Amino acid sequence: MINEENEFKGPTLEVLNLNKSYKNFRLDNVSFSIEKNTICGFVGINGAGKTTTIRTMLGLSKPDSGTVTLFGKKFTGKEKEIKEKIGVVFDASAYYEELSIKEMKFIISKAYKNWSDETFHKYLEKFKLDSNKQISDLSKGMKMKLSLAYALSHDPAFLIMDEPTSGLDPLIRAQVLDILMEYKSSGENSVFFSTHITSDLDKVADQLIMIHNGRIVFSMSKEMLHDRAQGKSIEDFMLKYIKSENGGEIV
Repeated sequence: MINEENEFKGPTLEVLNLNKSYKNFRLDNVSFSIEKNTICGFVGINGAGKTTTIRTMLGLSKPDSGTVTLFGKKFTGKEKEIKEKIGVVFDASAYYEELSIKEMKFIISKAYKNWSDETFHKYLEKFKLDSNKQISDLSKGMKMKLSLAYALSHDPAFLIMDEPTSGLDPLIRAQVLDILMEYKSSGENSVFFSTHITSDLDKVADQLIMIHNGRIVFSMSKEMLHDRAQGKSIEDFMLKYIKSENGGEIV
């Protein structure tokens, strides 16, 4: 795929000083960036701010302040154009459960100029999904695979996923991770996915970002994190920070 977002040489995603306040929680000056050809794991315990960050990034929740830039363009005011270039997968099913896979595809495909039925049916065949099957009859793992098929069939350059492997059995999780690696293998695509399953990150992530209590704790390559962890697992490294009385600087 050769188009304008691939020609852009800066970060695929840049989040700068993103703030969003709720009654009992707030995102506090969240800033990070993701380069092209990168799988980035967005980690933190439940309630740390992962989903809030993603929803605010995507304009599903209006930020109080801050900017989100995708492919060098500010998201605000360019939502429709940018959403043509990204695929999004949420943990919970966002589809009409009473419809068949084929019927839901008909609705989703109308939203994208570059939708490819050929690509979609390749994914259905790969995932062993029957297009006539009703969505409510699918298992959680099959729904996740279907979500990937819907998200990838308009040839996006950036895939955003919220807890894609949560609650899946090890075999389905491994298959989802293989799909992410295959997607990235073009050399042009990037992935941003939130998770609290740190073992998945060791398998596929290039970059890791940790959020805790609505603030970014660190953003670094997996190799740098392993060096700083000094033999500890990613999970142990995270817990060391979380359990510390005052947080403090990661050294």
